[in-house]
Amino acid sequence: MSEEHTLNTKRTAVPMGALHSAAQEHDFGQLAEDTGFSLEQTEILYKRFKQLSQNEDTLQREALHSIPDLQCNPLKTQIVEAFFDKRNFEKDGRGKVHEIGFEQFLTTMAHFRPPQINLTAEEREDLRKEKLRFLFNMHDTDNDGTITLEEYRHVVEELLSKSGNIEMETASAIADAAMLEVASISVGPMTPDEVYEGITFEHFLKILNGLEIETRMHIRFLNMDTTTLCK
Repeated sequence: MSEEHTLNTKRTAVPMGALHSAAQEHDFGQLAEDTGFSLEQTEILYKRFKQLSQNEDTLQREALHSIPDLQCNPLKTQIVEAFFDKRNFEKDGRGKVHEIGFEQFLTTMAHFRPPQINLTAEEREDLRKEKLRFLFNMHDTDNDGTITLEEYRHVVEELLSKSGNIEMETASAIADAAMLEVASISVGPMTPDEVYEGITFEHFLKILNGLEIETRMHIRFLNMDTTTLCK
């Protein structure tokens, strides 16, 4: 998911002393190890966080909604809400928060980070499931464990259209076909008294089994392309 986002707001400088203090307070070394970012990348993201939050310790969703290049993006709401969704930075988390600290911000950003080259097959598969769970959560807006067929169509269309090799019209046609396919897989024949509950995460994994996801879920965000955040 490649979103062309840049931050065109006035920059807020973060003094070196403040950065050193923040590194001690947040344990940048441990955060870097936990998220896969390097120490340098963690420091850069901290500066971006402080720019957005106007040097406050917490960030509110209004700051992300105010990014100019995000205004016309059809996935603006899902992207912003992902940063405030407890599922994305807390184990067994549920619900939303009104503001986030740097650790929550960094953990969410890590979901957009491309995989490292030297991963084992098992580690790569775990990472793939992690990214797909994050993507699923973005579209499971009511947190009921399912997404609709139309929401699934948007997932496929977004992934394909941002790959750089497929035009939007073609991506839409493939997405329409994928929506029909998923309906046959996840819904199947239904009796008149049955109610369609939606696509579960297990169905989501099975349906997207053949689609390369690991390098497509990245964003150009906060003046930083996350495809560069992999050393």
